Amino acid sequence: MPAIEAMPLPPGVTELLLQASTATITMQLLKRGFRGLAINGVRPMNPAAARFAGPAVTLRYIPGREDICQAPKPTDPDSAQRIAIEGTPAGHVLVIGTEREIRAGTLGDILAWRLKMRGIAAVVSDGAMRDAPVMAGIDLPIFAAANAAPASMTNLHPVEVQVPIGCGGVPVFPGDALVGDLDGVVVIPRHLVEEVARDSAEQERMERFVQREVRRGRAIGGLYPPDDATKAQYRDWLQAGEPED
Repeated sequence: MPAIEAMPLPPGVTELLLQASTATITMQLLKRGFRGLAINGVRPMNPAAARFAGPAVTLRYIPGREDICQAPKPTDPDSAQRIAIEGTPAGHVLVIGTEREIRAGTLGDILAWRLKMRGIAAVVSDGAMRDAPVMAGIDLPIFAAANAAPASMTNLHPVEVQVPIGCGGVPVFPGDALVGDLDGVVVIPRHLVEEVARDSAEQERMERFVQREVRRGRAIGGLYPPDDATKAQYRDWLQAGEPED
C-alpha cells in the first residue's frame, strides 16, 4: 500500500493553534483578506471531542455508479479510501470531500476506530457518517454534515488521496492546517500557518484581558477594539502575570 508523506506543522504551531478558538482564527484570516475558510455545515459527532489542530491529508470522492460501486470483497485492490485509512500519518487530519453528498456515510465506526488507534488528529467530511451512536462515544474529533445509514459505496466512489479538494465549500490542499472546536472547522493556508498561529494566540491573551475588564463593569468604547490606552493597560497586565481580578 503506498505511503502518504507526513507534512507536520512547524514546531510549536500546533500548540499555539490549540490555544486559539476557531472564532479567533477566522478573525486573523479576515485581517489577511480571507473570508471563506470556515467549512460550512459540519458539526462534531461527539461534542466532548471537538478540539483539534493538525495538517490535512485529503481524500476525494465522486458520485457513485452502479458498475463500479459494489459491496466490498477481500480480494478487492486497495481503494483510495483504504489508502487514506491506513496511510494517514499520526497527528494529521483526514479531510474528505464528497461534493456534499449526504445520502451515504463516508465512514463508519470500524474505520473511525482504526483511525483513532492509529493516532489521527481528526476526521472532517462534508458528507455524512454512519453508526452515529458509536461515533458519539469515540474520543476522536469527527466532523460531518449529517448521519446516514447506507454505506459509502451506495452513492460515493473514492478516487484520490492527497489532491486539492473542496470540503464544505472551502478549498483544502494537502498540508493546510485545520483547527476545530464546537463552533466548527477552519482551514489555514499552509504558508500562513505560523503567523496566524502566533497572532491568534496573542489575540486570545488580549481578549482574556478585555473579558476581565468587561466583567469588572467597563464599557466597550476604547476597550473592544482596544485603543492605545487600553493597549498600555494590557501590557501592564501582562507584566503583572495576567491576574484574574
